Amino acid sequence: MKNTAANAAQKKTVPTTMIRVEDTELAVTDTGGTGRPVVYLNGSYATRKNWRHVIAELGPGYRHITFDERARGKSKRSADYSFEACLRDIDAVLAATGAENPIIVGWSYGAALALHWSTRNPGRLAGAVMVDGGYPWDYLATVEGGREAGKEQIRKMFRQFGWIMPLVRPLGMAARMSADAHAEINIELNEIVAESEPVFDLVTFPMRFVVATGASLGGTEEGLAAMRATLDPILARNSNVRVSSTVGSKHTTIVRKDFRAIAAAVREVAGPEVAGR
Repeated sequence: MKNTAANAAQKKTVPTTMIRVEDTELAVTDTGGTGRPVVYLNGSYATRKNWRHVIAELGPGYRHITFDERARGKSKRSADYSFEACLRDIDAVLAATGAENPIIVGWSYGAALALHWSTRNPGRLAGAVMVDGGYPWDYLATVEGGREAGKEQIRKMFRQFGWIMPLVRPLGMAARMSADAHAEINIELNEIVAESEPVFDLVTFPMRFVVATGASLGGTEEGLAAMRATLDPILARNSNVRVSSTVGSKHTTIVRKDFRAIAAAVREVAGPEVAGR
């Protein structure tokens, strides 16, 4: 009942604002209030709606800011879907909302964004929560035939399934972009995370991981275990980076099924400051 009531209240009282960024507009929701701001960064094709259970669990003691990335949800299309453009969008949302010293929560693609934005701006946030993403895993190096073969494999997969993308967009499984654009942002992400292990040495603030153990669409159990294991040496050398919890969900269902674990990680980062709210 708690989550149902909170969701209903949020739908009635929290408006969506469109903010202009470069050649596009982003759909932003801000609950307002004086609580610690929490900024949520979505998975590649997810939307603001995916966070509703986490938001309800945390409640009104926090200020919740969500937004749809370019060509996702209610946000508009753009000529630039690059990782750097997504990082600029975080700055734009913070500027538009006036939110200061937030906790950044990122899932999947959003976790990689959280890592890079936070380590470039360590004085501007209270901490980060990484939801089964941002691991420094070099997937392309595992593909038979090498990195270029891996890139072509990704392009082929998206072209093959391009026809179904309009059908799965309402489910948060595709964006309003071409199959080739889908492929290129995935390739770019793979290249970025493959080189990101040294970036974790720049984490000087609390960073907590919520790690899934279930399978995922397009990933083998062995491959996903190898991906998550890349976190181990980072945990060993940087005490600011810790695992808050390990859960049984799949990568694609973790936000919906393990929202309590994500909320607990946010509270862990926030510390006793808001524990009693």
